Amino acid sequence: MVDDHPLFREGVTQTFYNSEELDLVAMGASRDDAVQIVKESGPDILLLDIQLPGGGIEAAQLITALASRTKIIMLTASENEDDVSAALEAGACGYVLKGISGRDLVRTVRAVQNGDIYVTPALAARMLKSIHRRPSSAQPEATMFALTPREEDILDCVAVGQTNKEIAIQLKISEKTVKHYMTTIMHKLHVRNRVEAALKARQRKSN
Repeated sequence: MVDDHPLFREGVTQTFYNSEELDLVAMGASRDDAVQIVKESGPDILLLDIQLPGGGIEAAQLITALASRTKIIMLTASENEDDVSAALEAGACGYVLKGISGRDLVRTVRAVQNGDIYVTPALAARMLKSIHRRPSSAQPEATMFALTPREEDILDCVAVGQTNKEIAIQLKISEKTVKHYMTTIMHKLHVRNRVEAALKARQRKSN
């Protein structure tokens, strides 16, 4: 985990020491520490604060560029919707507020490790409401979700946090083709990015 507040690091450290399922393998306090940890230790999960020296979003972007298998969870105090979108667009698979309990944090880590995208429910709900408030979202739901079978397949992959490259490999198509499909999907769903597309997909399945 990487956070520049020693007291907070100690608390999270204790949470993992008390867990029989997870091991804490490294700690840091800056963007550069985060990148170095991924290069040297290659952890399954990296917890990152947004407000890091050097920037948490920037750290996520650099780590994603490494094509590492490490999955990133932002563990932060920021409830800003733009920060949520920026973090997930930078490659993070989870966004959790610092008020989370130790037990729920462990559950979230396990969920992300298993391939889920996790956003603190209150923030996810606010993002969905923001989507619905846009003028274009006044169109009928049936029109909004008029996707082809291939688009449905790609959206399902996005909903579980797969990158364009991973989707291309799984569906045996080119990464360029995936990008083309994503542009069409976002237009049909009236969303601005793949994060909102994933939220839309999950909302649709829960209805």
